[in-house]
Amino acid sequence: MLNNNSMGEYMRFLSRRLVMPGDLNYANALFGGRALEWIDEEAAIYAICQLETNSLVTKHMGAISFESPAKLGDVVEFGLTTKAVGRTSITVSCLVRNKATKKTICFADDIVFVRVDSQTQRPEPHHKTLDMLQTQTLKELRTLNLDVE
Repeated sequence: MLNNNSMGEYMRFLSRRLVMPGDLNYANALFGGRALEWIDEEAAIYAICQLETNSLVTKHMGAISFESPAKLGDVVEFGLTTKAVGRTSITVSCLVRNKATKKTICFADDIVFVRVDSQTQRPEPHHKTLDMLQTQTLKELRTLNLDVE
């Protein structure tokens, strides 16, 4: 289940959530703050898996664009892709869409995570490259029995 996004990179849609009553705003749509919370968590899990460490902190969230509402009972899915890799950081993009209609709910770009030393909380190298992560991702997808070439 790989999907091409508009940047020509692959988005992996492997995580889903059900919009529940506590997730709604005054207009009975998914509250933007809840969506941002979910994006931060999903992107962090993705980055942790990519860099194979949970010693990461969110440094930055760039542009966030809300496109359409999610309503009570909707299943939303999260597509994530690695946009860039630095010496201590990884930058990801996250597309949130309605599972049934494939309509974009929101898009968060330039979410930056930094690997930190667990004792000092200072940035430290993760020793990964974009090429390494792409190879790692293909191997991981094959183990999940996803139809990937």
